[in-house]
This record gives sequence, structure tokens and C-alpha cells, in this order.
Amino acid sequence: MAKGKGKIVAQNKKAYHDYFIEETYEAGIVLHGTEIKAIRAGRVNLKDSFARIDKGEVFLHNMHVSPYEQGNRFNHDPLRTRKLLLHRMQINKLIGETKETGYSLVPTKLYLKDGFAKVELALARGKKKYDKREDLKKKEANREIERAFRDRQKM
Repeated sequence: MAKGKGKIVAQNKKAYHDYFIEETYEAGIVLHGTEIKAIRAGRVNLKDSFARIDKGEVFLHNMHVSPYEQGNRFNHDPLRTRKLLLHRMQINKLIGETKETGYSLVPTKLYLKDGFAKVELALARGKKKYDKREDLKKKEANREIERAFRDRQKM
């Protein structure tokens, strides 16, 4: 499970809207060249990214890391597939759980912890349209309650 996080560089807010988050895992990322400098500069997008298990290894697809400006020829492909570092027991558990229909591996956060880039990987189940509407109604109701409570305290 993901514990004390460092500086959050990027968040995937769309994942919380589109999925029910069941469990989260902390994973390291294999980076090349100037990617860590671009990540430290905050030039990362997790919006359409997802993880897939292939031959007993976990890979992150569609995570966009913009090229580092001073990197010249040492820059990398922004959308390349990156390997995630997890313990064998965690990978085996994820293999079993993702075989169930409706479950996906989605990165929710990218953060720096002790100088290393880490990804919070979530085991997620897709939401239906009516689930999304229900969540929006709950959020709106909570906003109304907070607004009324705040106005009442001002008086």
C-alpha cells in the first residue's frame, strides 16, 4: 500500500471520476536520460495513461513526459512505454485481480519520494454513467451543506 508520499508532481483526477479505486500500490519507474529532470520540472501528464501486465512485468503506457529543454540529443520519446517496479508478490496479486472483468490498472499520482520518482498505481473498477451522475449529485449536495453552514456561522 502507498504510504507517506513526497512532493506530488502530477495527479490523474480523471481516474477518480471514471473509476472506483479498490486498492493502491506504490511503484518505481524505470526512466531514461533526462526524463527525471523533466518530471522534477513538473512536465508530466497522466491523463490517458494506464498500466498493463505483460510476461510477468508491469508497464505504464501513454504517460506523457515532455522533453527536457536543455536535453538536446539526450531527450527521449515523450509517450514511450515505461516499466514499473513492483515486488513479485504484488505483481502476482495484480495478475489475478486484473483477470476479473471490469478491473484495470490506472496511475493516480506521480510523486518524488527521497529523490526517486514513484507512481501510485490503483486497481480500479470502471464506473457506469449512473454512478458518475450519483457522485456529482453527492458532491453538489455536500457543497450546498458547506455553503449553508458557512453562511450560518457568519451571522
